[in-house]
Parts: sequence; structure tokens; C-alpha cells
Amino acid sequence: MSTILVILLIVIAIILVIYAIATYNGLVRRRNDAEEAYRQIDVQLKRRYDLIPNLLEGVKKYFRQEQEVLREVTQARSRAMQPQSPSQQAQSEAQLSGALATLFAVAENYPELRSERVLLDFQEELSSTENKISFARQHYNDSVADYNTRIQSFPAVIFARPMGFTEREYFEAAGPERESVTVTYD
Repeated sequence: MSTILVILLIVIAIILVIYAIATYNGLVRRRNDAEEAYRQIDVQLKRRYDLIPNLLEGVKKYFRQEQEVLREVTQARSRAMQPQSPSQQAQSEAQLSGALATLFAVAENYPELRSERVLLDFQEELSSTENKISFARQHYNDSVADYNTRIQSFPAVIFARPMGFTEREYFEAAGPERESVTVTYD
């Protein structure tokens, strides 16, 4: 073999090694971005979970006949706090959102409760937290889309599977969160 051919093969091998390293590092970064984005959902959900007991304590004295509603919210919160996959988490969060919606709907039947500043503050804080959860989910799904696209794109797809990179699951709305909201005017 000629010296030029040997040098050319060495240069090609070095380029392939550099490309493989760069591809691996890029995939790790994108995977870590998706992991971090999922953890941000956890942060906002924890905030939500911490608000719920205080909210329940604030309405408990008014809800003498509505113990089932309080129990439903408490149970839904407990289920949602369990470690789960993104799709299972979405289902648990939908159940919790439904239970909270029922709680606030029942609260409308209590005029003295509707004017209670504590409840209004908790509703506002919970609404703010729900918005933060939505933004965190969107960021997570954007990160997952970027990561999944990268591991499915050529030529990274050649390296991705052998290096242990697999697709991540999106956080999709489940149950009541998927249904359209109906607004009625009296």
C-alpha cells in the first residue's frame, strides 16, 4: 500500500472517531435536556401537591356534607404523587384536575366560602401553578421532540441504538384535559 493511501485511511478513521464522539456527546446533551425538562414538571407538580392540603384545610370547615369530594381530591393527589411514566402521570394528573374542578364547583354552592379570601388566594395560586405545569410540559415535549428527532436522523441513527439511546415518551394530556371546554352564559 502506498503511504498516501495509509495516511488517507488514518485521516478517515480519525474523522469517523471524532464524528462518533461528537454524535455521542450531542445525544447525551439532548437526553439530559429531556431529563431536566421532566424534572421541571416534577418541581411544578410538587408545588401543586403542596398547595392542595392547605386548600383542603381551608375549605374543610365549610364542607360538612361534602366529605366525599374532599376524600376524592386527597386520593387523587396521593395517586398522582406516585412515580409513573409520562403517560400514567398524565392520567393521574387528569384525575386530580377533575377532582379539583369538582371541589371548586361544589365551593360555588357556599356563598360564605366563595367570599373567603383564603380560598380565593389558593385558587389564584393553583391557577398560576397550573400555568407553570403547562409550560413545563411544553418544554419537556419540545426537548423530547428534539432528542427523538436527533436519534432518528441519519447518520446519528447509525450510532444511537448501539450506544443505548432510545426514544422518549411524550407527556400527553389524558381524560378531561383532552375534552373541549363548554362555556354557557346564564
